[in-house]
Parts: sequence; structure tokens; C-alpha cells
Amino acid sequence: MIAAVIFDLDGVLVDSEPVWERVRRAYVAETGGRWRPDSQARMMGMSTAEWSAYLSDDLGVDRPPETVARDVIERMAGEYAVGVPLLPDATPTVMRVGKRWALGLASSSPRRLVDEVLATAGLSGEFAAVRSTEQESRGKPAPDVYLSVAREIGVEPGECVAVEDSSNGLRAAAAAGTIVVAAPRHEYPPDPEALSLASAVVDHLGDLPTVLNELAAVGA
Repeated sequence: MIAAVIFDLDGVLVDSEPVWERVRRAYVAETGGRWRPDSQARMMGMSTAEWSAYLSDDLGVDRPPETVARDVIERMAGEYAVGVPLLPDATPTVMRVGKRWALGLASSSPRRLVDEVLATAGLSGEFAAVRSTEQESRGKPAPDVYLSVAREIGVEPGECVAVEDSSNGLRAAAAAGTIVVAAPRHEYPPDPEALSLASAVVDHLGDLPTVLNELAAVGA
């Protein structure tokens, strides 16, 4: 019953959440805002339009959202120019999974950064569909990006496995009707309620092919 596997990017294939937090936290401090303890967790999964508005409106950054988005993305691009923090086993795991199933990518990162990560990882041609939430009207936890990726691949959402790490990502994948596999990051653990939406949990990305084979065997 599994026809495709759709990966999230940040926190699943690339260890970028600490980079996002460092960049945004510094930007907020420099522009008159005030960082909150839950700011990073709240922004995980938001689209570019959503998190830039959050920094401007909720955290008090004294710049319009369009400027915030441009500035922060430029700083992230600078970080990636120094080095993209790919997670261990990211590239070989995607390649192994792609030998059996169609692949999709549903990311909250701007498309500019998505393309840079995929190029660095040697995965630019591996995905049948690549979407950023900046291409959608709503970011995660709305299901829009997963529905778009499934539609672009040409399969039903219920025939897809989504691999996610964050609370909002898990909720988005479940709301789309996919089979959800959680790959949580210990530094940014998902809410127990969101984690309960997953059919399986992998502690190491390299274990994903085995878990997928098990789900396929039982007709998940």
C-alpha cells in the first residue's frame, strides 16, 4: 500500500534547526525584539511568510515581514555557504529508499535553501516532487504541502509515508492522511500528542529502510 515516501528536510535530512535558532535569535536581538523560550519550537514548520510575520508582530522586530524574511534567509544562505550540516546517513538513506519507492520532499525551508541542501547532498535528481511551504497558502501544521507533493507525484496521500521530526510537521503529515514515521530530534522533542500520530518512530535515520519494509509488509 506504500507508493511513495515523502521526507521533511530540516531536522530529518539536515541538522539545521540549531542554525535557524542561532540566526533568528541573533536577528531578533539586533532589531529590537525579544526572543521567547518557545520561539524556535513554535516556528518549526511555519512557512516563510508565517515565521517572518511572527518575528515582526509577536517578537517585536522593528522591520516589516518582507524585510525580515529577506534578511534571515540571506543569513541562512551565508551559513550554508560555509557548510551544510547534513545529518549522518541522510544521503545513503534517501538513495536506499528511492530504490523501492517514489520520493517526495515537503519542506518548510525557502526553496532557495532547499535546492542548496539537495545539491550539497547529491540528491537534486532523486525526488519526483519537491515543494516548499512558501509555495503554499499555509505552512505546517496545515496539510497543504503534503497534499501538493502527493498530487505532483501522482499518488493518494494515504499511499504515502511521511518522515517528520517536529510537532507541526507530524500534525501536517497526519492531517494530510499519510502514514507518519517520526524521526524526532532530542534537542527539539515533539509534543507527546503529536508524536502519538506516528505509526513508527526511528531514533536513527539509517533505520528508516527497515521500518518502511516492516510497514509495507503489514500493509500499513
